[in-house]
Amino acid sequence: MKIPPPLPTDPTSIISHFDAYLELVKILRIQCPWDKEQTHESLAPLLIEEAYETTDAIYQKDPSALKEELGDVFLHVIMHSIIAEEENLFTLADVIKYSTDKMIRRHPHIFDDLSVQNTNEILQNWEEIKKKEGKDSVLSGVPNSLPSLLKAERIQQKAAKVGFDWEKKEDVWDKVFEEIEELRSEILNGTTKDIENEFGDVLFSLVNAARFSNIIPENALQKTCNKFIKRFNHIEQVSLRNGKSLKSMTLSEMDELWNEAKKITNI
Repeated sequence: MKIPPPLPTDPTSIISHFDAYLELVKILRIQCPWDKEQTHESLAPLLIEEAYETTDAIYQKDPSALKEELGDVFLHVIMHSIIAEEENLFTLADVIKYSTDKMIRRHPHIFDDLSVQNTNEILQNWEEIKKKEGKDSVLSGVPNSLPSLLKAERIQQKAAKVGFDWEKKEDVWDKVFEEIEELRSEILNGTTKDIENEFGDVLFSLVNAARFSNIIPENALQKTCNKFIKRFNHIEQVSLRNGKSLKSMTLSEMDELWNEAKKITNI
């Protein structure tokens, strides 16, 4: 049986903690049957899951959970790097060096003599640097696998950085109302495919409107989903106390409990 690496004698030392953790993961990779059989592909969906669990902890404002989930994401960074090293592709040191060089290269206003006036100029310059690094398109850095709501926001942000954007908030909302009218028309007269296309346009325009109001649409929808869950849970709990099943309740009865939930603080 392999002995785990010793815990750092100095609990505040990042380097000693890092070295011990790296050694621990290497031991697991050699000795644990599950860890040993993992590949980049098998770990990919788990990495996505850990990222979502991390965002859950952020939305819940739970520092303890966030600390745990960041550790899980960190484990994936280490594991993928170790697998790559086994395949003679790159090492963890290469990952760190590449990221360090990229951050220095993309922050010439900090590490060079470039003068910028505001955050917008920083972001525009960031995109120009990425294009010099070989990116074929301003939008090439948007992952295809991103959830659609977040993907729409990233696309719009990147297009805006190079000047392809609305000038006034009022124009954005005019576009939203225009898209809603087009959707309404297709609902009355169009095919399912046409309705789907217009529905997508409405959502895309709403993401734009959110951006102009400094609202992160993903956060807004997350909060609404959580609010719905809390209010629906209230209906379930009250119906349970009253000895009723939801299926036996009328919509009017459920609406009454819904409105009651709305009056409760934080619900």
